[in-house]
Amino acid sequence: MTFSSGFNSIKGRLCRDGRRASNAYCCYHRCVYRIAKIDRSMSATRTTSSFRRPRLDVRDLQVVLAVAGARSTAKAAGTLHLSQSAVSRALLMAEDKIGARLFDRTVRGLTPTAAGARLIGAAGPFLAQLADLESVVAAPADAPVHVRLVCECYTAYRWLPSALVKLRPNLPRLEVTLVVDQTNAPVPALLAGDADIALLTTASVRGNLRERALFSDEIVFVVAASHPLAAVTSIAPADLRENVLITSSTTPAAESHWFFTRVFGRRIPKLRFLRFPLTEAIVDAARAGMGIAIMSEWIASSYLGGGELVVKRLKGGPLLRPWRIAYRPEHETSARRLSEALAGSAPRAYAA
Repeated sequence: MTFSSGFNSIKGRLCRDGRRASNAYCCYHRCVYRIAKIDRSMSATRTTSSFRRPRLDVRDLQVVLAVAGARSTAKAAGTLHLSQSAVSRALLMAEDKIGARLFDRTVRGLTPTAAGARLIGAAGPFLAQLADLESVVAAPADAPVHVRLVCECYTAYRWLPSALVKLRPNLPRLEVTLVVDQTNAPVPALLAGDADIALLTTASVRGNLRERALFSDEIVFVVAASHPLAAVTSIAPADLRENVLITSSTTPAAESHWFFTRVFGRRIPKLRFLRFPLTEAIVDAARAGMGIAIMSEWIASSYLGGGELVVKRLKGGPLLRPWRIAYRPEHETSARRLSEALAGSAPRAYAA
């Protein structure tokens, strides 16, 4: 109001001089226009500055999730199609941006700190929401997408249904149905069109199917609290040779081969087995001291609360089983959204 009143006064005085009235009138309107433009600019600046610009970007989150899933920068580099040094630099930059250490280096690989665990738990759903936003903007009138999901190993069904329900708000317009009856042959189911997306461990994709790295689970060893091995720090290959191994009778041959070659190398010794079709029977046999139960941490974590069982890791580092997400080409967008949402959702037997 001060500027406007001043120019009104100037305009009035100048208008009394007929020779200068026209010039004054033009000058007045030019100045008022400039003042209004400055005011609009200041208002826009105030509005923009009310939102804090995030320090992390999407690439930072992708790097953190890849490292969390692989537990090493070397393995994460393959997932991200980068060199190991590039992944290490990116991780350091992310930690510098957020002002907190995200991973600790241990004998079991890179394990998330408390800050890292919080970031990992939120990053996957956030990226899924961002991908969904892009999809909605590109095609706002599209109907919900229905996909059928199968897992190669039954252990994932231990936590996947509840995880999908929890993640549903982060995956709008994506409806997932589990096709458990295709578990014994997930890749043929994808090729035949009986499933759209599969979570795989050892099965190889073929044909026009596509895949991407997802996460890993740890294979652990469960013994009774009264068993002599309950007092050791970790289980050595020699311990497995000298004791009865309690396993599932439905484990695929390819997965068994992966396990034994990872533990013993090419020369697999003669071993003693006690096999059951049910998880409860495997756990009860271990509780009775009949041997060493071999299972995923996803299964073991449900039976450790009573104090009758203890869980041990493989000596020399964690025995990590990599998981991949495979899919039919027409479901690439849905597979990407689902993989980003599931990152960080898999349970752990213990934090470090």
